[in-house]
This record gives sequence, structure tokens and C-alpha cells, in this order.
Amino acid sequence: MTFKPFRYSWTHNPGILALIITLFFQINCEASDQKYEPVFEYTISIPHPETHTYHVDLYCKGLNKDTAIFKLPKWTPGYYQIMNYEKAVENFTIKNNNWKPISFTSINENTWQVLLSKVRSFHISYDIKTDRQFVANSYVDSSHAYIIPSASFLYVPEHLDYPVSVTVDPVKDWANMATGLEKVSNKSNEFKAANFDILYDSPILMGNLEELPSFMVKGIPHRFIGYKLGDFDKAAFISNLKKIVETAVGIIGDIPYKEYTFIAIGPGRGGIEHLNNTTVSFDGKELHTEDGMNRMMNFIAHEYFHHYNVKRIRPFELGPFNYDKANRTNLLWISEGLSVYYEYMIAKRAGLINEETLLHDFEKNINALENNPGRQYQSLAQASYETWSDGPFGRQGTEASKSISYYDKGPIVGLFLDFVIRNATENQKSLDDVMRYLYWHFYKELHRGFTDAEFQQACETIAGFSLNSVFEYVYTTKELDYNSYLNYAGLKVEMKDGNLGSNKSKISAVISPIDKPTELQKSILSSWINK
Repeated sequence: MTFKPFRYSWTHNPGILALIITLFFQINCEASDQKYEPVFEYTISIPHPETHTYHVDLYCKGLNKDTAIFKLPKWTPGYYQIMNYEKAVENFTIKNNNWKPISFTSINENTWQVLLSKVRSFHISYDIKTDRQFVANSYVDSSHAYIIPSASFLYVPEHLDYPVSVTVDPVKDWANMATGLEKVSNKSNEFKAANFDILYDSPILMGNLEELPSFMVKGIPHRFIGYKLGDFDKAAFISNLKKIVETAVGIIGDIPYKEYTFIAIGPGRGGIEHLNNTTVSFDGKELHTEDGMNRMMNFIAHEYFHHYNVKRIRPFELGPFNYDKANRTNLLWISEGLSVYYEYMIAKRAGLINEETLLHDFEKNINALENNPGRQYQSLAQASYETWSDGPFGRQGTEASKSISYYDKGPIVGLFLDFVIRNATENQKSLDDVMRYLYWHFYKELHRGFTDAEFQQACETIAGFSLNSVFEYVYTTKELDYNSYLNYAGLKVEMKDGNLGSNKSKISAVISPIDKPTELQKSILSSWINK
């Protein structure tokens, strides 16, 4: 028997043919939409630096929605204040690829709603007017530009995890640029970031910059580059800086970046830490004296150690960030206060200061706290939480006596924790072990920050017993019992009256050795000072 092959002509049923064609295109369009990810490409230009203004253009495509919300951050990570960057935005426009205007609405000061309809790609352009030289503000003049990404680049709230590219148009007669952003294909003015968090963590400095000789630590390059560095012993400075980095790395035992850049932005403008760079105020004239060099090394050690402590060893609330409001936490006393503690310890362990200077640094913190009546009103945790309203150094004006600074009380509590852990473990463990545990467990293993309870638990696990008596100094306004804790290292504090003039007096703390210390006390003091 012979079978004839069955043949069916789709033309016999046009309805089925139309249905199949429709489904085919629908499936392919949906698949295409799913693969079509948003693109964010920024260009910065400074056509007229003398006007203190720079221009930003955002080319965007692939949002696949009729309406999109764009925001400018209200603050920048590392500086815990609402900055209201949107007030500097001028000449805001949105146009399609044919440069025809697209409708938009200003929802509030830092939010714009864009009506896209069938528009798949478009440009948002605006100018940023600068008027203040400060580490958390962008600033442009005829000789240089310092660009804060949070003050410059819009974001779409639901797309913060998408990659970003940045092109910086060169300015005539400006030779250099410094940033932590990753270069694109070895091009000097094109950069990329894996997401907006990294973008906002990478400021840009442009101008005729000076770069000092780089150095290697564990095979990783470290650079120092800046604007108007001034005249000083640059070889000695770089030698000291390398010791700072080596000592800090030795505490944690890991280098989590491919390259690190110290970016000096000029004199008197503060400092902010980042993942693979830091921006610091810098004036070479201050380095001509031993005290000036010590202050600068402490300052840089603080900002450098932050790439561990706050950027990676971080409170749970500090990441992922909400750029539209304050990100409050009780734990800035750890992020900032313990970084003060470690700036002292790093400088001493690096051999840059002596024992007398180290103790004097802590005396200054004690004096600042004991002469501030605010210690009776505000706890260390409250100072951390309220920094968004109080400021990093406490309230000012008539309310100044009702608050404290975690920069003063934080390192003292850090000292207490270090000594009590050393004493409890017969000098086998220290606060260093706590910091290493936080880094390796929470950052490397869990990829998250720690809570209040988890930090205390980490300290108690290392110490081997409850530390409630120390943490009372964090969550209450209980007066500090200095001698009970300094005694573990064979030290004591004497509070003396110091004359302020006009019949006023203040407390002046003096730290000195006790008589007849035990062998354990000697061992703790020696390892604390000389390690």
C-alpha cells in the first residue's frame, strides 16, 4: 500500500494564518523587550569654567514605559547631611533624538516626571551652578573642577542597580583628571560604573594636577594626585603614606580594590572616603612642622581606614542607600568614632608618632567630652542617629550644650573595648579581632552590614563574656569610668583644672602610668603601644 504525504495549505484558512503571525510577532516583541535593558550615558562638559558652572547631558534609552521618574540625590554617601543639590540645577530640558522637546513635570525640587509615550531614547540636559568649595560640594573655577557625582547625575529609582557610563569632555589647557571610576578601553576621558552606588562613590577632579610617585602594597598600586599641592618634602610624605597603608592593611589582612587613589582637592575642605579612593583637603604648607605632618597623617589614616570601616564594615542601614532621604543609624560612632581610634593606632604602629603623642591624642578627646555638658543629655547612639539634624560635630548655637560628637566619645569607647578584650583574653585578642571578624563575616561572607546587636555580640564573642557595662556608655549618658578601663593597661587618668580666663575653668585630662603594674598590665600596654 502506498501512502501519499499529507499536505495542508495555510491559505485554506486565513484566520489561523493571521493568528499565528500575530502570536509570532507578540512573542518576539516580548522577548525583545525583556532583553532591552535601560542605558544611562552621561557626558560632563565645562564650556565656560570661569562662570563656576558645568553642563550635564544624560542620554537614556530602553526604559519601556510611558512615564519615568528621574531624581537627583539629596545627599552624598560619607557626608551625613541633606545637601539639597537640586537647588544648583539650571536650564533643565528634555529632548528626543531629533532634539524636539519632550514634556516633563517638576514633581518637587529634586524629582522630574518625564512623559515618554512612544519615545524610546532621549536626552536630559541641565547646568550645575557651583558656589562653595567643600568636599561634599561640586566646585568649578577657571583652573580646576571638582565634581560630586551625587550632585550631578540623575537616577531612576527602580534602576539604581544598572550600569552607567560617563564621558568627560576635556577642558582646554587642563592636563589631568583623577577619579575612582573605571576607564573604558584605556580612554582617558571615558569611564564606567557597574551601578549607581559605585557612580556616586567616585568623585572627579580635573585641572593641571600634580601626581606624586606611586607605590605598591602587596602588589596593588596606590596613587596620590591633587590640585595645588604646594611645596613640601614629597619623598618623606610618600614614605609616611606608604607606612600608613601597610599598617592599615595589616590590621584587616586583605586589600579589596585593584587600585587606590588619594585625591587632594585643595586646602581646608574636609575629607570623604570611598571604596577605592578618598578625597581630602590638603595644603603642603602644613607639612613643614612635625605637628603638621602628624595631623595630616592622622587625617589621611582616618579617611583611608574608612574604606574598610564604613564602606565595607558597615552598619546595616548604610547600604543599599536611599538617596532621597536621611539614612539614619545608631552606629556612626563605630564608623566614625572607631576610625578616629584607628587613625591614632595606625600612626603609632607605623612608627610616625611616639607614645606621648598617642596618649595626648586620647587626652584631647577626653577633654572635649568632659568639658561638654552635652554628655549629660545625649548618648553616643543618639549622637549617631541625630547627626542628620545636629551635624557631625553636634548642635551649634544655643543648643550646642545639649549634644556631643561621636568623634570625641567614640574613640574613648573604642579604647575601653580594646582594653577590656585584651584583659579578658590575657592579651591574646583585641579590638583588631573584632574588626577582622566584621570584615570577613559580614562583608565577605554575608555581603551585608551588621546590626546594633550583632556588633555587641561580635565584641562579646571575642572577649568571651558580656560587655553590657561598656555598651552602657553607648546607649545611655552614664558618666565614663576612665580609670576602671585604662587600668587594664596599667594607665590612669587624672582630671585637673585648666584656666580658661575670666574666672572660668575647664577639665584637663592627663594620662600616665600607674605605680607597680602587674605583668599582664605591662604586657597589654606594651602590645597596645608597640604592635
